[in-house]
Amino acid sequence: MSIEQLLNAKFQIRLMDNEMMIEQILEQSVDLQKRKFVFYDTADLSGLCIYTDGLVDIPQVELILKSLIVYGSQLEGTDQIHDIGNMIREQLLFNASLRLVTKVEDGIDGILSGDSLILLDQCSDGILVSTRGWDARSIEEPATEGGIRGPRDGFTESIRTNTSQVRRRIRDPLLRIEAMKIGKKSKTDVNVAYLKGTVKEGLVDEVKSRLEGLAIDAILESGYIEELIKDSPLSPFKTIQSTERPDKVASAILEGRVAIFIDNTPFVLIVPVSFWQYLQAADDYYLNYWNASFFRLLRFFALFISFTLPSVYVMLVSFHQEMIPTDLALSIASGREVVPFPVLLEMLLLEFVFELIREAGLRMPKAIGQAVSIVGTLVIGQAAVQAGLVSPFMVIIVAITGISSFVIPNYEASITIRLLRFPLLIVSGFLGLLGFSAGFLLLLIHLLSIRSFGEPFIGPIIPFHPSELKDFVIRFPWWSMKKRPGFAQGDRDRISEGQMPQPPTTKQQSGQENRSNRKP
Repeated sequence: MSIEQLLNAKFQIRLMDNEMMIEQILEQSVDLQKRKFVFYDTADLSGLCIYTDGLVDIPQVELILKSLIVYGSQLEGTDQIHDIGNMIREQLLFNASLRLVTKVEDGIDGILSGDSLILLDQCSDGILVSTRGWDARSIEEPATEGGIRGPRDGFTESIRTNTSQVRRRIRDPLLRIEAMKIGKKSKTDVNVAYLKGTVKEGLVDEVKSRLEGLAIDAILESGYIEELIKDSPLSPFKTIQSTERPDKVASAILEGRVAIFIDNTPFVLIVPVSFWQYLQAADDYYLNYWNASFFRLLRFFALFISFTLPSVYVMLVSFHQEMIPTDLALSIASGREVVPFPVLLEMLLLEFVFELIREAGLRMPKAIGQAVSIVGTLVIGQAAVQAGLVSPFMVIIVAITGISSFVIPNYEASITIRLLRFPLLIVSGFLGLLGFSAGFLLLLIHLLSIRSFGEPFIGPIIPFHPSELKDFVIRFPWWSMKKRPGFAQGDRDRISEGQMPQPPTTKQQSGQENRSNRKP
């Protein structure tokens, strides 16, 4: 029989036949462990325990074998051998997660997932006992999404640990977490989490439909799924948000979004998403709303600078010198007297070197990566200016642009901005203001055409929803953001009326003081 036929087969009555099928499928893998046993005082009743070393908790397996070998003879009604599987489950093994399986494929999946498969002679059912206990990274602070204030826990590579962190934050009985497996070879566990009664009707079905339609051999990281289910697959923009922060995922679920958990990765996907969310940091909601609004304005300004400053500089110096103040224009011209390259080529070379140094610092070991980035930038920049290869103003422009790109909280969104900066720079260098305007307009048209699971990517600006601008550029106080976003349905109330703090008046305070000073 082929492997496919064996997987689709059912377990047989004879233990020997079942053992041969398992061996034909898994063969002699070094981490596959088999332990035969017989029930105490019942030598004619034998069994087999199969598990994968490294994926199981050995003390749990030993406890199961002890229960079967030592206490197995105490089963009532052992003469009914055909029902021995149910009797073991009900009277002998009290594992929190235990189930009977009839298909060989289900048993194999359990073995390779960290469960232990128990096969008994004269029993056509396999018993899968949850004994998962592999080594896992402990909960740590997210490496890519730091903050000043807020929780310090982050997701790990264990999907159940990740879902439990969200459960701790949302104790609503309407929180639903549905499971599926994706990948013909990897059979990766994927969970879809949402808040029933708040999520938009049809959104969960759409997410599950896209996930179930994936025909791929393996899912090794959330980026696989993100690329396969996103809207506008040819767009450089991310229409699915990924995060390592449990508080971000909990907040998104409470807003009516859907979270996708993938095993073996600390990154959780959130849909739908708008472009402006990439400029919002988690601690915006923990700091004072005045401070949070200031930092958001700073990020929007940094986004604009990071995207347009090199193009504007090249455009003005190459084609529109009359738009530059005279003193500044003379200073720029004096700095470029010895530079042998045109402005566009000079900017492209310097931008390329800057990106090269940044990537080198990212890939180097952490102990020396930052030192290489800082020293390399300073040394190369200073040497290039002294050698007359670039002008001092060009170094300043590239440095400001690079620093502005670091302000964007989402690293992948900053990469997109850095990528799009180059085509805008090229058209501005060849066509001047006309090229800059045309490139910027094409980008806006593209943003208007993008949707994220049916929702406009640049909402609530287009289409315009004034009620949702309280959490846009300016973060309004919590007591004023009474409703959830517009794509949420059902229960949209986030905070009740009358939650604005009302401190006592001077008259009330004096009355309280008089009552406290009054003698009994």
